[in-house]
Amino acid sequence: MEVQKEETEDLTLKIGAPTEMEDRIKRLNERLARYIPPRETWTPADEALRTPIDLFRVPVDEARKMQLRAIRYTFARHYKLNDFYHKYCEMRGVTPDDIRTYDDLEKIPLIPDLTFKQHPSGEDFAHWIANIYTGELPTVVIESANPTFDDVINAFNAAGMMVAYSSGTSGRHTVIPRDMRTYLTQQFMDAKSKSTMFDWWDVDHTLLLHPKAAHTNLWIGKVMAFELEMYDDVSYALDFEITADLALKAMTANEEEHAPQSAEERQRKIIEIAIKWLERYDKTTDTIRIEGAPFMLVQIMDTLEGEGKSFEFGDRGMVGTGGGWKINEDKRISAADFRRRVEEVFGIPEKNCGDVYGMIETNGVPVTCPEGHYYHIPYTWYKPFVLDKSFNPVEYGELGRFAVLDSLAFSYPGFIITGDQVRMLEHCPVCDRPGPVLEPEIQRAPSVEMRGCAEEVRKVLAQDFAEGN
Repeated sequence: MEVQKEETEDLTLKIGAPTEMEDRIKRLNERLARYIPPRETWTPADEALRTPIDLFRVPVDEARKMQLRAIRYTFARHYKLNDFYHKYCEMRGVTPDDIRTYDDLEKIPLIPDLTFKQHPSGEDFAHWIANIYTGELPTVVIESANPTFDDVINAFNAAGMMVAYSSGTSGRHTVIPRDMRTYLTQQFMDAKSKSTMFDWWDVDHTLLLHPKAAHTNLWIGKVMAFELEMYDDVSYALDFEITADLALKAMTANEEEHAPQSAEERQRKIIEIAIKWLERYDKTTDTIRIEGAPFMLVQIMDTLEGEGKSFEFGDRGMVGTGGGWKINEDKRISAADFRRRVEEVFGIPEKNCGDVYGMIETNGVPVTCPEGHYYHIPYTWYKPFVLDKSFNPVEYGELGRFAVLDSLAFSYPGFIITGDQVRMLEHCPVCDRPGPVLEPEIQRAPSVEMRGCAEEVRKVLAQDFAEGN
């Protein structure tokens, strides 16, 4: 079966976007021009991301047409070019010819997010990446006879890819092999999603509580690389190398284990840098934005309150968060309580607090709206599901496991059952944006439900290894 680009109609949407929004997206396209592939190479997935002005105000009927075209194209690509996923689809008895209507999208075989944790170590790790990857890998040279985890990833990235990982408390890295097209598209998607929901263009100064992309292969560092090109003044509070081993130790350490003195000093240094940065602009009229994981901002606010300090940035201050609401082991803070504290300590109103629900496995970022703080799903290229314990889609308003069909994942199959438990609504109950939303409180789902599905994937990968050796 040939994977061909479908002839698409002119998808330029005249949906009455305000002039200010058009100007905002025009500036984004100009600033991130190198993230946009030549127009003649656009796939239906590119059309679905790049054509709409306001990603969250596309009429649902129009969005579904775009979504169907985009996902059909990407599904056919993975079916043809990814041996692992092709065999998995054969096991499920589904081919691209079965996907004709919007309702047929539910037939596309989903894989559990655990798939990207089921990788071996040592020499077989590189072979595993080759099995997960869609398309032809570049020539990769691994110099070391006994390569570390980062050595293998660095070798792939030196060959022109963007392989990154995210660590969890399980002690296993989630590894996603993006080619540069997928990576640059993901970066543009992130920037456009946030720019559509919030006007952050006129921010004078930004402080990121994330590692620099050049200092780590952690996705939390790589995912924010575009901000250096998007904004004029970006500072980092974490300015040191973070290896896979360091990340793994941080994520798997028990609360009872006392952190080494060097780690405590580093944490104090990060907080000190952030507070000095805030103080620098406290008495000015400059606009500022601070972005990071909620737990880091909570630590900064705890320190400020302990020192009897607070600020009154008002509307010239903005806060961006992402990464979940655990602040220490199993302790959580609600998003609403967090926003109240931000207003009390920083003087920044709740409407200027934005959160994203991002994950390394997908190329779609649900963003909270300033009116109601519900997570708005980018629904022109990204189809969301909520699944019951038997992995069947449930109705809007029911609690279940979140799953997505991500058509922007060109270099790996992004048709994924996540490890999160959510409740999805047909549209936001507060603002007038028409697309689907997730309720604010998102938590991890019981992992036991995934074992059967994950075992199927493991068997397919084991078969590929046996054939490859």
